[in-house]
Amino acid sequence: MKNKIKNFFYLEEEEEDVPVQRQQTVQQQAPARKSVKERRVNQEMPSPTVVSLQAAHKASKVILIEPRVYAEAQDIAEHLKNKRAVVVNLQRIEKDQGFRIIDFLSGTVYALGGDIQRVGTDIFLCVPDNVEVDGAISDYYYDDI
Repeated sequence: MKNKIKNFFYLEEEEEDVPVQRQQTVQQQAPARKSVKERRVNQEMPSPTVVSLQAAHKASKVILIEPRVYAEAQDIAEHLKNKRAVVVNLQRIEKDQGFRIIDFLSGTVYALGGDIQRVGTDIFLCVPDNVEVDGAISDYYYDDI
């Protein structure tokens, strides 16, 4: 009977040891597991990039150009590629060369996703994709003036 009692308690102890060992194993593994929230907090967040408003305003330019020859169209296109708006005055160039310049600039503006608008007699505004043009110039021509 004594052996039966020992065996009974021995089995109980063994059963108790198993859960204790399991608890210890789980507790040892628990620190290795982190919640998603803890992982996000522990990850280094990239610092946001701060750009001053003054720097942003200085980067914006409008270039005024009066081309004298067709070869200056490439210089105008370079300004557009560098994200600058360009006002082109074609009043001092021959008509056929003016048409060629506008054709060239139209293709450039199209390739850059920008816009070209006529703002006066032989005056055009060419803008890249980072500049938005709002409004329109009316096409009223006065014969008396």
